[in-house]
Amino acid sequence: MSERKSNTTWVVVGLMLGLLLAALDQTIVSTAMPTIVSKLGGFEQFVWVFSAYLIANVTAMPIFGKLSDMYGRKLFFIIGIIVFMIGSALCGTSGSMTQLIVYRAIQGIGGGALMPITFAIIFDIFPPEKRGKMQGLFGAVFGISSVLGPVIGAYFTDYVTWQWIFYINLPMGIIALLLIIFSYHESVHHSKPKIDWGGTVLLTAAILSLMFALELGGKEYAWGSWQIITLFVGFVVLLLVFIAIERVASEPIVPLDLFKNRLFSSSMGASFAYGAILISAGTYIPIFIQGVFEGSATSSGSVLTPMMLGVVASSALGGRFIGRFSYRNVLLGSIALVIVGTALLSSISIDSKRWVITMFMIVLGLGLGANFPVISMSSLHKIDFRRRGSVTSLVGFFRSVGSAIGVAVFGSVQVNSLADKIKEAVPNPAMAEKFHDARALLQPEVRAQIPPDVLHKLIAALADSIAAVFQITVIIAVLGLIFILAMGNAKLEVGKAPVKGSAPSGH
Repeated sequence: MSERKSNTTWVVVGLMLGLLLAALDQTIVSTAMPTIVSKLGGFEQFVWVFSAYLIANVTAMPIFGKLSDMYGRKLFFIIGIIVFMIGSALCGTSGSMTQLIVYRAIQGIGGGALMPITFAIIFDIFPPEKRGKMQGLFGAVFGISSVLGPVIGAYFTDYVTWQWIFYINLPMGIIALLLIIFSYHESVHHSKPKIDWGGTVLLTAAILSLMFALELGGKEYAWGSWQIITLFVGFVVLLLVFIAIERVASEPIVPLDLFKNRLFSSSMGASFAYGAILISAGTYIPIFIQGVFEGSATSSGSVLTPMMLGVVASSALGGRFIGRFSYRNVLLGSIALVIVGTALLSSISIDSKRWVITMFMIVLGLGLGANFPVISMSSLHKIDFRRRGSVTSLVGFFRSVGSAIGVAVFGSVQVNSLADKIKEAVPNPAMAEKFHDARALLQPEVRAQIPPDVLHKLIAALADSIAAVFQITVIIAVLGLIFILAMGNAKLEVGKAPVKGSAPSGH
């Protein structure tokens, strides 16, 4: 293997582009979906455009993280970005909602390689004293992309064509690919043990069972139906079998011994909570702006800009504070702002002023940003050098699981809350049935046919149903606080050589 030194500047640029692509596509379709549905049909399937990407992403992360530990980061970063670009090109050619869902899953597989390997490479090429700063920088990229996605999606939808929310990935992907190919030179020799195919299949099946249960429950089937109960039971059984196999596997896809480390397991729980909270704001604030304030896709996306700036600022500060304070103390300040921000958003209504919502979003953004660099660092504290790919993949894995479960749970809460409030506001069952989903109220031609007094009641119901989503988000933020309190007093140790062979220790 080549011993040439990597050009770290260009490697960082290439990695940032790769991470930007993977993270953008978790949220870029949110403000474009009303237009896509009007063009392709398949209204009842639209939630799977989000879920297909997230499920594939979640499933692929630990697999690619492990493979990069075994065979090298560069190879699987290149494979990931090529698969991602193929999926993006196919998405733009979709002629039906079913095709788009399948192609989004292909995108998700590629994205599942890019996220964990990006952070593993950062740890490979930078010494400990520089990692906090770099994690802050890359955390800001992830935070920006999570909020910027709806803005970009809205712009292309309003001013170009919806296909370009996918085609834009191709030139950016090519640049990232070339930068990594020519600038990154690995010097670490990797072992080549067996791949844990049994664990991989069981993990995939378990995640799919859980996601299908959450997506279909309360919508296609009642929560108590045999179909949903079977899916939940299947998830539990598959998870238990997966754990049993991983305990004896020579090279487990998810090393269970890592979870004996209190700091590591607490970091995974916090990552899950932050993932769910971030997806709630990025998804439902645009719907509120479009539905309640009658904004365009572009204006609904632009309201997220103040939150994005807050994410960037706090991500940078979080990266700098890691060297001064314990991981827990930095995150306590972060989660306090998140709890305040989500509590404020849970109070929004049809009478809320736009500037007030903007202030609430800034508070939430200032809270969310610090989690990206801090959790990436805390999860790797005193972890064996050879396991960084697995560890960084698990950080992204739990964050994406949080986002995926959040999409399902929040969607169910919002739809059911809206249906109940519309029944109260509109006594006519036939009219109430037309507006069981928020997106019907986002279409100007539909709103124009509704009497003004009835429309006001419907919009109030929409606003209240979104407030209900943030009431659940507050609970998740408190759950995140519990995980953070369990992290202990560990802090970044700069100036020491990376751990080459020690087992992860408790704290």
